[in-house]
Amino acid sequence: MSLVTLLPFIVLIGAMFLMTRSAKKKQQQAVDMRNQMQPGSGVRTIGGMYATVKEVNEDTVLVDAGPGVELLFAKNAIGAVLSDDEYNRIVHGIEHDLKSDSDVVPDDASSLTEADEPADAAAASDDKPVDFGKKDEAEEQTADADEQPKKTDGDSDAKK
Repeated sequence: MSLVTLLPFIVLIGAMFLMTRSAKKKQQQAVDMRNQMQPGSGVRTIGGMYATVKEVNEDTVLVDAGPGVELLFAKNAIGAVLSDDEYNRIVHGIEHDLKSDSDVVPDDASSLTEADEPADAAAASDDKPVDFGKKDEAEEQTADADEQPKKTDGDSDAKK
């Protein structure tokens, strides 16, 4: 056999090797992350629940999901171990202030755009209502009546 006929098979085998290698690498990183959990760490489960680790066992994790709520999860059900800053930001809404106040983005976009014309002029220029294609029932009935063809003797456009 020639090299040209073997080349597609070699490329396919190489691609499969690279895909399985990267999948194994990601799986190993997830196992390492779960093994580094300690009591007090903030975690997110694969179901999206945020909780604090209370106890770590061989295959299970006991988490505190709120006052008086302790849940037992399989270790592989932990999707991410979060840093303290990230956990507090998500769960408690506490922002760690690393930036100055000048970098704060406003809640509305009105202060981000510069108005070239006064607000009264902008509001007055587009006073026409927008037609979204919907009509009242009365308008639909009159439109239907106008669209119906009128009956004739049959002589007008018929071919002979």
